[in-house]
Amino acid sequence: MHATGATGTPDATDVTGAPQIPKQRGEPLRDAAVRYAEERHWDVLPGAWLEPVNGAVQCWEQCCCGAADCPSPGAHPTRADWADQATGSPVVARRAWARTPHASILLPTGRTFDALDVPETAGCLALARMERRDVELGPVTSTPERRMLFFVLPGAAAKIPHLVRNQGWPPSSIDLVARGEGDYVVAPPTRVGRHGAVQWARRPTAANRWLPDAEELVSALAYACGRDGR
Repeated sequence: MHATGATGTPDATDVTGAPQIPKQRGEPLRDAAVRYAEERHWDVLPGAWLEPVNGAVQCWEQCCCGAADCPSPGAHPTRADWADQATGSPVVARRAWARTPHASILLPTGRTFDALDVPETAGCLALARMERRDVELGPVTSTPERRMLFFVLPGAAAKIPHLVRNQGWPPSSIDLVARGEGDYVVAPPTRVGRHGAVQWARRPTAANRWLPDAEELVSALAYACGRDGR
């Protein structure tokens, strides 16, 4: 697998001399959110964040929503109309994170991209196979919950069941979830509860600005998910 900066080591600049995005460690959430909007033209949304419990050490943080059983502590929308609050403006994004600097970074799907969400073991297997075959890939995130999300062109969520069936798999038999309109993904360097931070397995670069169609990835992903399920 190619080195993609998951360790936080800065990548090389692109052919224009512009730095690659985003730096994964040591970069404020606000700066990362602004870079997504400014350099990638992604809509961004400030989400929930983690707060210390009674001033305790960091490992005892809880979600600002106050729910003891929060399924995604510090990494979910904070209001029902969250989809309307997302912005593609770097200026608005900077102001939003200036107000809540610890807010998570959420990226609505179904707009400039959808995301194919698979188990980490299947994602690593599929990623290796596709890289060997020189399949053009977009950005890929790796989450603390041991999931990998492959960014693809919008519209994937509607056609994934059909594409999976064409590969010989009943959609309900494999753990491949397409995130599209009305959903979101959590972006690096957001921390999710006590588990750690979301990171890039393949970071956004000038080379992968044009996203692949889901059809180009589904064969490798479906195979890997089926093998992982067995």
